Amino acid sequence: MTTTEELRAAVAAAPATGWLAAAVDRVAAEPAAIAQLFPAAGRHCGRGPLAAIPGWSTDDAARVLLLLTLPLSGEALTEQVEQLYRYGDAAEKRGVLRALPMLDLGAAAVPLLHDAIRTNDPRLLAAALGPYAVHLDDAMWRQAVLKCVFMGVPLACVADLHERADSELAAMLGGLAQERTAAGRTIPEDARALLHRLTAVEED
Repeated sequence: MTTTEELRAAVAAAPATGWLAAAVDRVAAEPAAIAQLFPAAGRHCGRGPLAAIPGWSTDDAARVLLLLTLPLSGEALTEQVEQLYRYGDAAEKRGVLRALPMLDLGAAAVPLLHDAIRTNDPRLLAAALGPYAVHLDDAMWRQAVLKCVFMGVPLACVADLHERADSELAAMLGGLAQERTAAGRTIPEDARALLHRLTAVEED
């Protein structure tokens, strides 16, 4: 899992680092300010990819750092996180999802994962299957993995994939593979490799 130190180091050379430092200080002193600063992160810090953290963008990191600065806990923290997600655009929602495993929320934010999984936005689906997905029940987790395959989202985004993948997921992948074959199509290579591994384990 990406650490706070890695995020800070990665954004050190990003545009308007001074803006982010000031924003972090303001959120620490005035938690309600995050409602205005969170959406502005992309405009001030940029939206380009972070070379040091593959798959992350500069605004992702900035938004996570703002959330980690919040001097809130318990229900107050959960409520603030939910509000930022509900009223945010896709980039803001992704920032929230990426912050979840670093926040002390327990399983309170699982409904946000459910919402992201229901969308047809591959960026949100991928973010929802990061380390915080440990709180998803097995049935929802399997459906989310299958949706990744269906939408062509690389399975590399799925935290603990090989530890959680089981015979039921294998059956679901096998069914999808048969449907694709009948239609003259194939499933992505990473899904095919996972299916092969799971079925090989069953045969052993």
